[in-house]
Amino acid sequence: MIKVAAIQMASGPQVQANLMEASRLVKDAAERGAQLVTLPETFAIMGLRDQDRVTLTETYGAGPIQDTLSRLAKKHKVWIVGGTIPLASDKPERPYAASLLFNDAGECVARYDKMHLFDVMLDDEIEIYAESDTNLAGKNPVVVDTPFGKLGLSVCYDVRFPELYRYLAAQGAQIMVVPSAFTDVTGKAHWEVLLRARAIENLAYVIAPAQGGYHVNGRTTYGHSMIVDYWGRICATLQKGSGIAMAELDLEELERTRRHFPVLTHRCAPDVDII
Repeated sequence: MIKVAAIQMASGPQVQANLMEASRLVKDAAERGAQLVTLPETFAIMGLRDQDRVTLTETYGAGPIQDTLSRLAKKHKVWIVGGTIPLASDKPERPYAASLLFNDAGECVARYDKMHLFDVMLDDEIEIYAESDTNLAGKNPVVVDTPFGKLGLSVCYDVRFPELYRYLAAQGAQIMVVPSAFTDVTGKAHWEVLLRARAIENLAYVIAPAQGGYHVNGRTTYGHSMIVDYWGRICATLQKGSGIAMAELDLEELERTRRHFPVLTHRCAPDVDII
């Protein structure tokens, strides 16, 4: 059994304030026994403009946000999934939205660059999102070995693309992490059902730390940070505001279920190209 934490925040434009809040919540999760702590998407800043994130771009391996994550992991002896932070690409105006995994020695052991960017129009005048204007899409799925099982990394809008999670499962992922900042509109409609679907169809645990609340830029995120088990059962959730959802994961039971209910081995290749 391992204990995991999904941290929920309502980040604002002040980076230091956000990092202080993240530090407080990581400390709290560690003191409550968490071995793996996950932070939400854009935990370090929810700017007044999308371009505000670009100004915080760090070089992979160096920078105050990465230093904070490393320090917290080492100080509290926990593994941390660092939500997303902007990491430099070959296009200065479009950094990657990178999710970093730090081990309990403070070392960054994995990096996943968000593959699916949120370019949608929820309202003709008010809610228009164009992540590709200020982000460069990643290309490579990531599954990493950890002391508590194989971990598959993803971010927010990725959850709408089941083929990514099928690939992670095929690479052995037992736990899938989805740091998010779902909008209030799409969250009410789809958040829970998407997370539970990804867990059920891949017989995997899903940990989804989220932004949850009203932000200074005028937008509202859905919250409902959630930990879902391989049978689609919600193990823990937190509706709104800063806080922590925690649960224990039983990977032995997960693997027993995979043996007894071998849906992952029952896949049939179609005769047509569907992708």
